[in-house]
Amino acid sequence: MKAIVPALNFAPELLLQAQGIKVVFFDVDGVLTDGGLYFSEQGETLKRFSTLDGHGLKLLKHAGITPVIITGRDSAPLRVRLKALGIAHARFGTEDKLPAAEDYLQSLGLGWHQAAAMGDDWPDLPVMQRAAFACAPQNAHAQALALAHHVTLRQGGHGAARELCDLLVVASGHYGQLLSRVGSSSAA
Repeated sequence: MKAIVPALNFAPELLLQAQGIKVVFFDVDGVLTDGGLYFSEQGETLKRFSTLDGHGLKLLKHAGITPVIITGRDSAPLRVRLKALGIAHARFGTEDKLPAAEDYLQSLGLGWHQAAAMGDDWPDLPVMQRAAFACAPQNAHAQALALAHHVTLRQGGHGAARELCDLLVVASGHYGQLLSRVGSSSAA
């Protein structure tokens, strides 16, 4: 059986800038979801998540990079999704995201030079501004796009977070190793 060859190609300057990242702060609405708010007839909040993004968050953990969710909202669907993905670090209902990010950096023993952030709107700007590597989905607000070191080709909730995850896993040097596990496990 032929080996699976990595198909991703990021600019060398981008990979250099993304090296050394150990923690990534993600917003939810507009990043891990499409930003729309869906309500059932009973008033229950519904959210749509991309499986591409979910697998990307799992790959980060395998590459030694900690995903952290900091969101201004709290919902049962979000908690269910994060539990299914095994995301241990999440702060819900937090409009002022900077103190939450600083708390996580301190508890993980990391600094801003080891942090990346992905956001799409004003509440995310302070974290994006301090992170060593900032990213925004292509459909983010203009201020988030202006702060981003990388703007994804995909929109929020449609694989944008996966694009950042892939970039960071490649920059960490783990992508080929993780991909080879897929090839060897599918042969078994």
